[in-house]
Amino acid sequence: MDLISIDDLSDAQVEWILDRAVRLHQGRHQVGGLKGRIVFNLFYEASTRTLMSFATAAHRLGATAITLPVEQSSVRKGETLDDTARTLDAMRPDAVVIRHRENGSASSAAAIMACPVINAGDGTNEHPTQALLDAATMRQRVGRIDGLKIAICGDIKHSRVARSNAKLLPRLGAEVRLAGPPELMPESGACLSVDEAIAGADIVMMLRVQRERLDQEFGDAPGEYLRLYGLTDERLARAAPGALVMHPGPMNRGVEIDSAIADDAARSLINLQVAMGVATRMACLEMLLA
Repeated sequence: MDLISIDDLSDAQVEWILDRAVRLHQGRHQVGGLKGRIVFNLFYEASTRTLMSFATAAHRLGATAITLPVEQSSVRKGETLDDTARTLDAMRPDAVVIRHRENGSASSAAAIMACPVINAGDGTNEHPTQALLDAATMRQRVGRIDGLKIAICGDIKHSRVARSNAKLLPRLGAEVRLAGPPELMPESGACLSVDEAIAGADIVMMLRVQRERLDQEFGDAPGEYLRLYGLTDERLARAAPGALVMHPGPMNRGVEIDSAIADDAARSLINLQVAMGVATRMACLEMLLA
């Protein structure tokens, strides 16, 4: 089994992963059941949270995580993704975690490799383990997802995080609202303003402005994007009482989110997302390999 899309998981598998992740985070289960397994990390794009959490997850389960330094690999000599996949497959890893700038890249690698392939982000397509860890974070902090109103705001057009969350969270009973600058919204679908999306929301998830994927800059003047579309105290006051804040990282502080909100331990779940990322990826590796 591969984990390329949220759609690859049944409802029962999603529930197992979320339950297992919460239990692992709370230290209620012993780990180490993947001793002797090898997990390859193949990251063609920069990453801190996803790469390190997969490596940490594998280590805590007793597996060995090996990261291919792509910038020093044969990719620099013109090797294609397919040829890299064939080369790594010949080494017989037990799982491969891949991040790539092109949509569909994880599926292409999975078609070649005999072991499970986990999509750690393919272009603007999907990032399933991020959506799973976001759901696990909500389950850990709030205790439920069913009935929550969740606003996801920012660069929706280029966000694989938004796409995976928009698939997963409604399956768990949440109401998901997507909003952002009109230029950064998908061409199809209704377009809410950020203020409309945040009004009455229980969770506000802000997204990074992905400058590396944009043909133009947004908010050239200092603070302009934050004023128009970012999360400020004034804008967060529109949310439900006790609303919580999330961000998949990395953050553009002072652009899509005010630093005071990001660092507010009472409202911000950003650090908890990182911690739940390790537990959730442990659960995913267990499901695929144990």
